[in-house]
Amino acid sequence: MGLVTPDFGLIFWMTVSFLLVLFILKKYAWKPILKMLKEREDSIDEALKSAELAKDEMARLKSDNEKIMQEARGEREKLLRDAREVKEKILADAKVEAKIEGDKMINSAKAQIESEKLAALTEIKEQVISLSVDIAEKIIKDSLDSDKKQKEYTEKLLKDIDLN
Repeated sequence: MGLVTPDFGLIFWMTVSFLLVLFILKKYAWKPILKMLKEREDSIDEALKSAELAKDEMARLKSDNEKIMQEARGEREKLLRDAREVKEKILADAKVEAKIEGDKMINSAKAQIESEKLAALTEIKEQVISLSVDIAEKIIKDSLDSDKKQKEYTEKLLKDIDLN
């Protein structure tokens, strides 16, 4: 039962041993352990601050990235809108030019048709005149075969002429 109820000498020597170990630990181990704990605490604080700074930097970069994406979207929309406007302008210009060319071709065709019509009418008139002269020549030849008929015809023409 000596351990359950210790003697005075055991308590004395245990206290001396404890104080000696405590003194040795305080002299040689306590400061380095506290120093290492302080360094560890400082390094953890630095790591936390660094992580916070990295988090803030990531948030800023994300914000900047969003701004850049918005600007890129705006630029893309502007380019698409400009491209649509250019396309519509080119189409409108092409339609106008095609209409002008079509009108020129129609007017040219009308002028060509008119000139061919006039040429055909002129040719028909010349043929009618030629035929009329041929017919008149044949009629006059037949009707003026004799001298008597020629004389009668001449007198008739003279009567028809008004002498003013």
